[in-house]
Amino acid sequence: MPKLRGTVDRSLVVRSGAVLAALALALAGCGALMPGGGTAVDPAATGPGVSEEAVKVVFVGVDLDAVKKTTGFKNASVGDPEQQVQALEDWVNANGGLGGRELDAVFKLYDASTDSPAAEEQLCNEVTQDERAFAVVLTGQFQSNARPCYAGRETLMLDETLVANNAELFEELAPYLWAPSFPEYNSFVASFVQALDGAGFFEGRDQVAIVAADTPSNRATIEGKAIPQLDALGMTAEVGWVDPTDIGTIYTGEEQAAITFATKGIDRVMFLGGSRLASIFATIAGSKGFDATYAISSFDNPSFFVNNPDTVPADTMTGMVGVGFHPPQDVFDDQYPFPTAGVEQECIDIYAGAGIEFGSREAARVALPYCDAARLLKLGADNVDGELNAATWSDAVNEHGDEYQTASGFGNALGGGHYAAAGAYRVMRFDDACSCFVYEGDDVPFVEE
Repeated sequence: MPKLRGTVDRSLVVRSGAVLAALALALAGCGALMPGGGTAVDPAATGPGVSEEAVKVVFVGVDLDAVKKTTGFKNASVGDPEQQVQALEDWVNANGGLGGRELDAVFKLYDASTDSPAAEEQLCNEVTQDERAFAVVLTGQFQSNARPCYAGRETLMLDETLVANNAELFEELAPYLWAPSFPEYNSFVASFVQALDGAGFFEGRDQVAIVAADTPSNRATIEGKAIPQLDALGMTAEVGWVDPTDIGTIYTGEEQAAITFATKGIDRVMFLGGSRLASIFATIAGSKGFDATYAISSFDNPSFFVNNPDTVPADTMTGMVGVGFHPPQDVFDDQYPFPTAGVEQECIDIYAGAGIEFGSREAARVALPYCDAARLLKLGADNVDGELNAATWSDAVNEHGDEYQTASGFGNALGGGHYAAAGAYRVMRFDDACSCFVYEGDDVPFVEE
C-alpha cells in the first residue's frame, strides 16, 4: 500500500510552479475557464482593428529564457518571439495579406510568472482598448476572467495556451474563441481514458486517482465524461480537486490529494486540468514516499519531466503512459524527426526565410503555434464574404476548416462548427532505455463528442 513520509521543500514547489507558469507558451493549462458570454456580432459591421488597409493582431509572448535563467530549470531556448512574429507578418503580407489587407502584427510581452486576474484584465484592456485589435494570440493567459474579457470586447482569440477549453466554453464564447493547435477538451478526456485502458494502465486495479483542476468547466467534463467512462470500465475514481488560483492553493490541494490517495491505497494517478498539476504533484508525492504510476498527456508538459532530472524524482516516470498531441513538448527529435514534411516544414521555411533557425522542435514550441495562428487567421480572412469581423471570419473557417492542418500536432478537427484544430493523438510512453518519451503506433483520431 502507498504511504506518505517526510516533508517536502515548499520553496522548490513554488519555484517549480512559477516556471511552469511561463516555461512554454502552453505550459499552464490549469483547467478550463469560467463561462462568460460574448457580445453578438453585427455581420455587416467591420470588426475592431480592421481598416481598409490593415488588420491589427496582437501576439502575446512570455519571457521564457528569463525564467530559465532565474530558476536554473533546463529547456531549449525559444529564441526571439518578437522576431518570429515579424517574420510571420512579412510572410502573410508577401502572400496577399489577410483577405487583401495587410497584417499589422503587434508583439506584447506578458509576465506569466506573476499571472493574476488583475494582470490579465490589464492585458485585456491594453489589447482591446489601447490597441483595439481585431484578434489576440494568447500565450500564458490562465485566469478565468481572461477569455470572457476578450469575448465581451468583440476580440477574436486564437488560444495557443494549453488550457482545457471544452465544447461548452467554445459555444459560450462563440464566435470569438478558437484553438489553432490543440484539441477540444471533452474529446481529449474521452480519448485519454480509452487510450489508457488500451495501454493496460488500469489492469489489475479497480480504483484510479484523478488530480483535477477545480474549475466549473473541468468539473463538468470530469463528472459528465471521465467518471462515467471509468465507471463503465469497472473503475472507481477518487478525485482530488485542486484550486488552481495560485501556487499556494495548488500546493495545498495536491498535498491533500496525495494524502487521500495514499490512505486509500490507490497507486494509479491521472491528471486532468493542466501541466502545473502533474509536476508539482510528482514533487510532493516523491518527497513523501507515495509510490504510484502516472498517466500523462501533452497538457502535463512531458518535456519538463525529462529535462529536469534534479527536480523530478528519478522514479516518477517509471511506467508512465498516456497520449501526446503536441510534439514540441512531448518527444525528442530522434523519436519524431524534425521537421516533418508538410505544414511543419512550411512553417520552418517561413522562419528560415527571415534568417531564423531552430536547433530542435522543442526550441520551436512557441514559433510553431504562432505560425498556426497566423495561418488560421489568413485562411479565415481570405475566405470572408462581406465585412471582416469575428462572425464572418468564423463562418469562413467553418466552411473552409478542412483545408487547415496544425503544424504543432496531428490531424485536423476544424470545420462544421468545431473550434479546436488538433484532430488526433498518439499513444505515448516513457522509455527507460532512452530516458525519454516515445510515441507508439499511428495517429488515432480523437473521440467524437
